[in-house]
Amino acid sequence: MWPDKESDKDYLNFGEVSSLTVDILTAPDMLPVSVGIFGNWGAGKSSLLRLIEREIENQEKKYMVINFDAWLYQGYDDARVSLLEVIARKLDTTAKDNEPLLQKTKNLLSRVNAFRAIGLLAEGVALAHGVPTGGLIYKGVGSIEKVLGSFQGKDSISKKDFQDLQKTAKEGMETFNGLIKKVPPTTPPQQIDAFRKEYGEILKEIGKPLIVIIDNLDRCLPANAIHTLEAIRLFLFLPNTAFIIAADEEMIREAVADYFKGASDRHQIDYIDKLIQVPIRVPRTGIREIRSYLFMLFASASDIQKDMLEKLRSKLEESLQKSWQEAPIEKEAVLALIGKSEDADFIKKFELADRIAPILATSPFIQGNPRIVKRLLNVVKMRKKVADRRGISLDESIITKLVIFERCAGADATADLYRLIDAEAGKPKIFDLIEDDSSNVLSGDGLPESWTKNKTTSAFIKKWSQLEPSLNNVDLRAAVYLSRETMPIGAYIVGLSPQGREILTTLISISNLSSPAAQGALKQLALEEQVLVMEGIVNYLRQIPDWANQPKGFAGAVLLARHSDVGAEILRRFINQLPSQHPWMRAMIKEENWYRKET
Repeated sequence: MWPDKESDKDYLNFGEVSSLTVDILTAPDMLPVSVGIFGNWGAGKSSLLRLIEREIENQEKKYMVINFDAWLYQGYDDARVSLLEVIARKLDTTAKDNEPLLQKTKNLLSRVNAFRAIGLLAEGVALAHGVPTGGLIYKGVGSIEKVLGSFQGKDSISKKDFQDLQKTAKEGMETFNGLIKKVPPTTPPQQIDAFRKEYGEILKEIGKPLIVIIDNLDRCLPANAIHTLEAIRLFLFLPNTAFIIAADEEMIREAVADYFKGASDRHQIDYIDKLIQVPIRVPRTGIREIRSYLFMLFASASDIQKDMLEKLRSKLEESLQKSWQEAPIEKEAVLALIGKSEDADFIKKFELADRIAPILATSPFIQGNPRIVKRLLNVVKMRKKVADRRGISLDESIITKLVIFERCAGADATADLYRLIDAEAGKPKIFDLIEDDSSNVLSGDGLPESWTKNKTTSAFIKKWSQLEPSLNNVDLRAAVYLSRETMPIGAYIVGLSPQGREILTTLISISNLSSPAAQGALKQLALEEQVLVMEGIVNYLRQIPDWANQPKGFAGAVLLARHSDVGAEILRRFINQLPSQHPWMRAMIKEENWYRKET
């Protein structure tokens, strides 16, 4: 299987884009500059950032490089102050052998604390009552949740839990008082001007340009995304500074619209344009890129030595760069390059790559998205491993074909297909109809409505039916059994956005009704995705075998039911279908208005 993380190996011919970015950063008189790396979720933005960073490290001129993961800090501190502190600490570390300069960087760090204190002033009332705020609250969140849980009758509360909470509150007051004492008697604008001045002087003395790489901005809640962008404004037009910001442009626009209520489309665009001076978009992957990507994934998961793997990567990259004038590299040439011309397993995998690359690149539900492709292949590998362990003889290409159907045709169409397989002893006659039909669209009686009511779905199924291997007269019961055992929660909910999937994951992971993460996520849940997310939670809950104790996810479903009337109906139906309601469940839902309406 393949890890779902960024890579510093270029499998998609991103090298030209990373080199272009570095050319901008290193060109004389280009700094200060802000560069935007724009692309959809999973398009490869993080991998492109790693390539850019690697090229910067190889430059003759030396740079200071900072990686700032905006999502990592969400909920633990003010996003603006977090970015300022990370930059100030980098300067402080760089100046460690220069005592006069070190004193200046220490002063800069103190000024960051002043900014933090100014932010805490708004929360002074809470602190005065002994409640920690900002990042401090997360130190005591475990104790807080236990206390709240005891009020709901779900958990027991110990003396230590109360002591931990009191200790955290005390630390919050001490930190707050310490910061306030250090705040110079100046206004915020004066603080900002002083910060910019000191920063510029320090950077001039260090003699190295500073490049700040910001990733995962589009994973943040709107307020955090905007706060990070607002912090960047402090550094715009300061000498020898560059920002590289990776984000989904559309999601940032939505964050601007949410944060600045009533902002028009033009204002949203203007806001981004003022902060991002040079927009660069991640190249969209076509059939050739996905084909090469599949070759590299299959090869990297084998026993091929690293030098041979790099030789293959370089050859595929060269072929992609010449795609405007040359035919795609033949798989036979690729196999010969790595010495696998006679390896039956490799031949089979590369033939599979040739067959599925067009549909993965052109399907509107995949669109050549590298992360989706990798996750899809991981599902295939997972099912194959389960099949092998249980002694189920099932060809990997059949598993792959069905996984592609699940991803692209959607939940309803997949459910109809699997019902037909169950009803007809694993060999539905429908494949006679759709595989032999030479037309470009689905036609004929007896087709499920979910296959024909949508033109996009209909066109996909027709194209998918021609994908080898043929499923006609193949017993697919084992394949359906595996799909129900291993389908990832929420992975195939058609129409659910990346943010919707994040919210679904959050709600499934919580176990109490006081979760700050769940409350924050629900505020960001779009109206049109409430039903999809609730269906995802209920699908997860259906897999729970033992309801004696409250499972994770049920609290998330209850919170969503409070938030959505339609979602509440879905959860009520599910609860009423359960064989019995355990005491914990009755206690949890008896006072819920959405449930009492039904009862």
